[in-house]
Amino acid sequence: MKLERLGGDSVNGQSPTLFHSDRSTYVIQGWRTDRVDTIEIPHRLIQFLKPGTCFGATLHDSGHGTFTVTGEPVTDPEALGRIQPPDHETAIEVTIGRERRRDAPHGL
Repeated sequence: MKLERLGGDSVNGQSPTLFHSDRSTYVIQGWRTDRVDTIEIPHRLIQFLKPGTCFGATLHDSGHGTFTVTGEPVTDPEALGRIQPPDHETAIEVTIGRERRRDAPHGL
């Protein structure tokens, strides 16, 4: 899986980061939780989503500036080689949703 880095908290990749994959999904690097398919990310990471899109997964607000999000654990060696998450982090893959606003014209 090939990844395009969209943004994150640091330039060295050692913090939560958002990627776009060649499979038209988002790959999210975040802090490990007690579940292998769930990570924690800072609220500010969502600013790097491509315009008009959203995570195709439910975000759960922790109440302290982070969300938890659940997706498919990333096991692809090429992707993990690009991400190189430290031991306290991991990565998941989620579908890309299309942003829909209640105040937009019908069908948008």
